[in-house]
Amino acid sequence: MGYIYLYTGTGAGKTTNALGLALRSVGHKHKVVIIQFLKWWKNTGEYKIRKMLAPYYEIHQFGRKGWHGLSSLGEEDKKLARKALKFAEKIVKEKKPHLLVLDEINLAVYCKLLDVKEVLEFLDKIPKKTDVVLTGRYAPKELIERAEFVNEVKDIKYPEKMVTTKGIQY
Repeated sequence: MGYIYLYTGTGAGKTTNALGLALRSVGHKHKVVIIQFLKWWKNTGEYKIRKMLAPYYEIHQFGRKGWHGLSSLGEEDKKLARKALKFAEKIVKEKKPHLLVLDEINLAVYCKLLDVKEVLEFLDKIPKKTDVVLTGRYAPKELIERAEFVNEVKDIKYPEKMVTTKGIQY
């Protein structure tokens, strides 16, 4: 039976948690597909490593180039979010991954780029052998109730200026 893991909250580390599950799964030679909503930046470790971890690891981004802030999201962002969800449906049918990560889907629902009902309908179609990870702040209660594992990430302490020279980026 597949499980749904949900990472939400305003703290840093939701995607990092999901990537930890992905790495564990790849280590067992299980197929992992990551679909990133609202993200476009390819200079991240999780994107750069895709060729090294192939054929067990895939990552696909569906975000408008540049960060425009939540208040300036529009029709293009809605189209990209819908395209990402349709792509997820195709991936589940064709590739049957062991782990499907829907990175920032909670935020896409919060920003009304996707309707929570369509996400729930998609989750109902997931094969039993596929685990799903939902990340992003402001997860709606419907997704929280649907998930078997729910973690809220909050910052206890955070440096004013983040140094990213070691490849750790939030």
